[in-house]
Amino acid sequence: MTAVPDTAAPAATAPDRGDTGRAGALLAGPAAFLLAALLFLPSSGVLLLSLTDYRFGMPDFGFAGLANYRAMLGDARVVNALGNTFLYVGVVTPLSIVLGLILAVLIEAQGRLRGLLRGVFFLPVTATLVAMATAWEVMLHPSFGLVNTALAALGFDKQRFLTDPDIALWSLAAIGVWKLMGYNVLLFIAGMSQIPRDLYEAAAIDGADGGWRRFTLVTWPLLGPVTLFVTTITLIRAFSEFETVAVLTNGGPNGATDMMLFTLYEEAFRYFDIGLAAAIAVAFLGFVAALSILKVRLFDRRVHYV
Repeated sequence: MTAVPDTAAPAATAPDRGDTGRAGALLAGPAAFLLAALLFLPSSGVLLLSLTDYRFGMPDFGFAGLANYRAMLGDARVVNALGNTFLYVGVVTPLSIVLGLILAVLIEAQGRLRGLLRGVFFLPVTATLVAMATAWEVMLHPSFGLVNTALAALGFDKQRFLTDPDIALWSLAAIGVWKLMGYNVLLFIAGMSQIPRDLYEAAAIDGADGGWRRFTLVTWPLLGPVTLFVTTITLIRAFSEFETVAVLTNGGPNGATDMMLFTLYEEAFRYFDIGLAAAIAVAFLGFVAALSILKVRLFDRRVHYV
């Protein structure tokens, strides 16, 4: 009896773990190298500089330990900048998020104008920051600015928006809300586009066919992941405010608009105290990172993912 040759395909062998690990390392290698070169190494350099007394132009420098951090905590200008930064963030972050969400809902309710409105509100994101700040400087000019012209036409007194210590920081906060709101609008619109339509149909069957009930029962809960991301990004961007201060007020009047990044810049490139500037940078980066991680840890469990 003739044996029939076995023509069945050989069983697939499981890939060797060593080969898989080497392939993964090879693919991740370029990204890891760039991450180390552009993030970890510069950050480590700043951390080391914060422990020295280095100044621009000095032929040498020595180890200072935590002296720069102690000087930072006792510096009246740093404390003032920290207070201004917290006030700015406390105003800009919630307003830009809430207004961004409201505008996103209103824009999505439009018909033919939806695309135009998206472009209009996203325009501040695409604009050059320095050019945008310069445009605001013209609009807020105490004599011929558009805002003061409108106030005078309505019978109100003209205001020195950028030179009055009582309202300068609030003026920058209003600009900050305008600047961040458009980006948040687009993020919320993107989040709403991912909500399944059948959930709205099911809500309508259950009696939630009105705009407000649909928003509270379907839209808002399912925007949880987007809201968490928007809040984190807005916090980081608000804490990192620099261009508007540098162009419009230069930290004045009398330190009324001095903020952390502008103080860091001044210490490094005006007073050439690199050690103190590096200490401010390390403390600022650590605080923002800790705040972002804490926010994600606290609110991630409450977020509903589709």
